Amino acid sequence: MGARRGFGGRLMLVGMASAVALTLTGCGGDSKDGKDEVASVKEKSDAKKDKAATGELATYIEAKRKWVQCLRDKGLDAPDPDAKGEVSLGDAGKIKQDPKASKAMEGCSDLNPVIPTSVERVQQGKLSKKEIETKKKYAKCMQEKGAPDFPDPDSDGFWQEVTWDSASAGAKRAARACGSIIGVPPEGTVTPQG
Repeated sequence: MGARRGFGGRLMLVGMASAVALTLTGCGGDSKDGKDEVASVKEKSDAKKDKAATGELATYIEAKRKWVQCLRDKGLDAPDPDAKGEVSLGDAGKIKQDPKASKAMEGCSDLNPVIPTSVERVQQGKLSKKEIETKKKYAKCMQEKGAPDFPDPDSDGFWQEVTWDSASAGAKRAARACGSIIGVPPEGTVTPQG
């Protein structure tokens, strides 16, 4: 019995040594400067971010579907959200002039989700310096003209995730006053989505 235990112990040590050797050679790569390892870790990190963004995108699209269903229930013919969660309702001016459409938009506004930053970043990619400056200018205008809780863009130009009252009279007044900065006609109202 003693001989058997000794053989099994040696076999286990050889097996463990082989597993450790395979693990080390599998992780090490052929690179002498370690760049392959860094790239591999970065790729894994990027894959995790992409997976998280994909999950948040699915949640966002589902929330947009609920908003669209609410609009339909209130009589507005709204299309399903696209693969990015965007819903094209057509000309904003015409919708605002249509009392039924305006009532539906107002009645369902609490169901219209704010786009998560991770989804926004995936959808838009990197913003130019000019786009970032325009967003900063718009945020400052909104804050000064009646929406002090309007979010500032982060250093990459994406809206910070904060809750702000887009339905207040001040926010609506600010949106009319500042819309031209981002190319929205004076009668339009914009919520931070890009």
